[in-house]
Amino acid sequence: MLKKWLASAGIGNAKVDTQLDNDQLVPGEEVSGKIVLEGGNAEQQVDQIHLFLMTEAARERNDKKVYEKLKLEAVTVGNSFTIGEGEKKELDFRFKLPLQTPPTVGRTKVWIQTGMDVPNAVDPKDRDFIRVKPHQNMGAVLEALTNELGFRLKSAEMEYSKRYRYVQEFEFSPGHEFKRDLDELEVMFFMREGSIELVLQVDRRAKGLGGLFAEALEMDESFTRVSFTDSEINQGVQTVADKLRNTIRKFS
Repeated sequence: MLKKWLASAGIGNAKVDTQLDNDQLVPGEEVSGKIVLEGGNAEQQVDQIHLFLMTEAARERNDKKVYEKLKLEAVTVGNSFTIGEGEKKELDFRFKLPLQTPPTVGRTKVWIQTGMDVPNAVDPKDRDFIRVKPHQNMGAVLEALTNELGFRLKSAEMEYSKRYRYVQEFEFSPGHEFKRDLDELEVMFFMREGSIELVLQVDRRAKGLGGLFAEALEMDESFTRVSFTDSEINQGVQTVADKLRNTIRKFS
């Protein structure tokens, strides 16, 4: 009885460790691995095991930028079971990394957090950071912006948005081609099956925390949208660069 009471208080209870087959992933790829459980000092009932795909996003509060954890996806692994004292169990899992998973560029972090539902007990948690590379379509656009049009990436960060809940904002400084015309270019990516859509803010001067791009998203003379299908992306980076150049020049 004493052991069960201590376990429910978080002393000597079950441990959980998620082991990924690969910690470098691309949105749309499969995430796989196993969850290793080790029983504590007493038998415990485990109702469910959850895998949470997590990141953090900036939010403005009282003129200060704060970072809050954000759940991108939740996956339940296995069914209810009992784990005995000192017993070890392994559960395999696999799920698809959502297309909208942000690449881990700049300040952006992504991790998988494991939690167990254990009645009357402290929920054991395990956190595993992953490296998310840009999807092929996003990679082609980024290459066109930097290698072909000369933009330099200044920052990339997740931000809360009233309209979209969260967005990843990329800020670029103009290079030789647009240096005389632009102060800054900000880009948001929206991944779709078979296409990618961009929201661009052109010729915007930095306004500090009061001007969080993600909170605005009001389409005025400096905002525009442009999209690329898989077919356009497959035509090559130069084709993508030409379409971006023509779009940006309308507002520069």
